[in-house]
Amino acid sequence: MKIGIIGYGKLGKAIELVALKRGHEIALRVTKDNAETYELAGCEMAIECSNPESSIGNIKKCLSSKVPVVIGSTGWYNKFEEVINEVHQAEGALLYATNFSIGVHLFWEANKFLAGIMNKIGAYDVRLDEIHHTAKKDAPSGTAITTAEIILKEFDRKKEWVLGEAGSNNDDQLIIKALREGDAKGTHIVCYESEVDRIELKHEAFSREGFAYGAVIAAEYLQNKKGVYSMRDVIDELRLQ
Repeated sequence: MKIGIIGYGKLGKAIELVALKRGHEIALRVTKDNAETYELAGCEMAIECSNPESSIGNIKKCLSSKVPVVIGSTGWYNKFEEVINEVHQAEGALLYATNFSIGVHLFWEANKFLAGIMNKIGAYDVRLDEIHHTAKKDAPSGTAITTAEIILKEFDRKKEWVLGEAGSNNDDQLIIKALREGDAKGTHIVCYESEVDRIELKHEAFSREGFAYGAVIAAEYLQNKKGVYSMRDVIDELRLQ
C-alpha cells in the first residue's frame, strides 16, 4: 500500500518503520510544516495520529479525498456520531481504536473477566491509574476511558468514571488518576483493594512499536472495505488465523 502518515511525530515515525518492514510505501508525511497544505493524491491509505485539535479536520479531508483512514488520535470522540455519519454519507472507510496495541486488547479481555468476578464479591473497591508522557494533551487517556467503560459494564456498584484522586470519590464512582511523567509510553493499572489485600492488573508499554504495529495491521485490514470498523474487528480476525 501507499500510506500517508498524518502526524509525523514519535508515533508517526514508528509507524513508518513498521510499514516499511512490512513492504509498504510511505507516500505522504504530514508534519507541522505542511499540515495546512497537504494533499492525499497518491495515497491508498491514511493513518491519522496527529492531535485532538487537528484530528477531525484530517478525518474529513480523508473522507472527501476518498482515502480510507485509520485513526490513532483519541481526542475526537465527543464528535463520534458526527464523524460516523460522515463516513456513511461519503461511502468511505474508517477504522478507529483508543489503542492499537495487541497487548492492550488482551489487557482489556482480562479486565472484563476479573470485573465480572469482582462484581459478585462486595469486599473490593476498584480504581484506575494511567501514566503517559508530558506532551499528551487529553486526560484521561482514551485507553483509560475504554478500560473504565469495560469495568462499568461488569461492575454494578460503579455507575460512572470520574477524573480525580483516590479517596475523593463517592462509592458509585470509578476514579481515574491521570499522571504525566517524562517520556512514559503508556501504563494502565486497574487496582482492586479490600481491607486485607490488593489485586492489580497492569499493562505497561516499553516502546511505541506495539502501537505502530497494531496501526499498520489495522490499515492492512481496512484495505478494500467500506464502512466503520474498530480494532475489535481486527483482533477477531487475528483470532481466526
